[in-house]
Amino acid sequence: MNKEDPQLHAAHATWWKAPMAATLPGLPLLVGESCMFFADGHASGMEILIIAAMLSLALAWLLPHRRSLRVPRMLAAGAALGIALLPLALLLGIAVAYG
Repeated sequence: MNKEDPQLHAAHATWWKAPMAATLPGLPLLVGESCMFFADGHASGMEILIIAAMLSLALAWLLPHRRSLRVPRMLAAGAALGIALLPLALLLGIAVAYG
């Protein structure tokens, strides 16, 4: 192993980029969707997905800042953003189908 090679357990300087890229568009969507779906008082499938997206986004921020956890951090951030965009995509699909 060379001295210039990155250490897997060393601190990752840009660890925050993947969570931030998912948080900027995803957090406003999650807040709006939670206000819309949690208003009725009972748990539905969409509410469970929104909670899963919130937990995935929190996991992306809370994972240790090591280079070895870069891929799980990106996967968690991507899953959070994908789940946050799902209700919007479903609404657009319905609008196109019945439009």
